[in-house]
Amino acid sequence: MTVSKDKEILLIIDYGSGNLRSAAKAFEHVIAENNLNFEVLVSNRCEDVARASHIVSPGQGAFGDCMQGLQGVTGMIEALEKAVLHNKTPFLGICVGMQLLATRGLEYGEHKGLNWIAGDVVPIEISDKSMKIPHMGWNVCEFNQGTDYPSLKSQNKSGSHFYFVHSFMFNCKDSSHVLGEVNYGRNVTAIVGSANIIGVQFHPEKSQEAGLALLHDFLLWNPCQN
Repeated sequence: MTVSKDKEILLIIDYGSGNLRSAAKAFEHVIAENNLNFEVLVSNRCEDVARASHIVSPGQGAFGDCMQGLQGVTGMIEALEKAVLHNKTPFLGICVGMQLLATRGLEYGEHKGLNWIAGDVVPIEISDKSMKIPHMGWNVCEFNQGTDYPSLKSQNKSGSHFYFVHSFMFNCKDSSHVLGEVNYGRNVTAIVGSANIIGVQFHPEKSQEAGLALLHDFLLWNPCQN
């Protein structure tokens, strides 16, 4: 796909995980509605990572499978580390794409993650047996006190509704990286963040107004200026 030279690139990483088109369509809608100077590119090419102004990693399926898919794209992890960790390109991880930020995932064995935000992805365990796993459907995300991330500025800080589908949760080693939580028989991490990196357990592309607002704020996020 040829991208116009005068537009910024919102890159959605294609590593075989699925859920790419729905994320792309949501971003395309936000860009068109707000007349933003972006073009959406879905790609598995490392050279596209280097020229992207914003990077998104969706995810669907098991932690180990998704990590294996990412590792299977030659040079992709190295390209992402250079862009995100060194060049501070804004990065958004969605669902399992958020979980891959962890040190390791404990779904069907132990699997190494990217270790960009220290912590483990573990099963959701709740004592109330009437509450089903996976955690599926709409829930209110409560933002942690002091959270002031530019990519969350349009959210209602008293709580925004988002759509969840997951059986595992991100336990951050440092609680300051937990930007938002939901209550599902216990507190469950919904949003993590560190510097130019943000991850959301829910699906913003399926979360209507609040989700589209988050995608809009992410596109306008320039950590180097904040």
